[in-house]
Amino acid sequence: MNSTKKSALVLGSTGLIGNQLLHILLKDHYYYKVYAVSRHELEFKNDRLVTVIADFDNVDERIEGLAFNDIYCCLGTTIKKAGNKEAFKQIDLDYPLKVAQKGLKQGASKYLLISAMGADKKSTFFYNRIKGEVEEALAKMKYRSVHIFRPSLLLGDREEKRPGEAAASVISKLFSFAFVGALKKYKPVESSKVAQAMLALAKDKTKGVHIHESEELQKY
Repeated sequence: MNSTKKSALVLGSTGLIGNQLLHILLKDHYYYKVYAVSRHELEFKNDRLVTVIADFDNVDERIEGLAFNDIYCCLGTTIKKAGNKEAFKQIDLDYPLKVAQKGLKQGASKYLLISAMGADKKSTFFYNRIKGEVEEALAKMKYRSVHIFRPSLLLGDREEKRPGEAAASVISKLFSFAFVGALKKYKPVESSKVAQAMLALAKDKTKGVHIHESEELQKY
């Protein structure tokens, strides 16, 4: 792989963060090519964008032979939308790790993952436990660097309507002044800031595993 030409693979490019990330990557020109894994053609075109049509059950086959340096994983769902816990686990744990393993074999050296505040493999909450498990598994892989992002409540316009999150978003904006001191880390964060943070830290040369909590993401 030509070290002067970097390329990226994006998972979850139609989601809240993933969609914004994709536009940021294509506008920035840090990557000469961006592969976006999607179940259907994306609504916009770009000379540096290659859409990889794939079902995540066969995503490893679809990315076979592609050369990419950095992997951005913005996959994420809810148990309600997935239908059950097993389906949720597939999307939030199995698929990210499947691509991570395949990526290593194909020369990828950096993995950037959207996780969640409270991720902990020992958590009594299933959602947080799965997030913690994927974090731990990635940390053990031989990537040169892994960046894990743990945003709090995300602000932004979703295609998918989540009434609970929408209500929480309105309330959090009205009482934004209350997120100070010990509560500062719980302050909702704009999804665009998280996307900006992902690219900024992808450019970082630091090796190892790095966890970025929501409070840190507010500065981007």
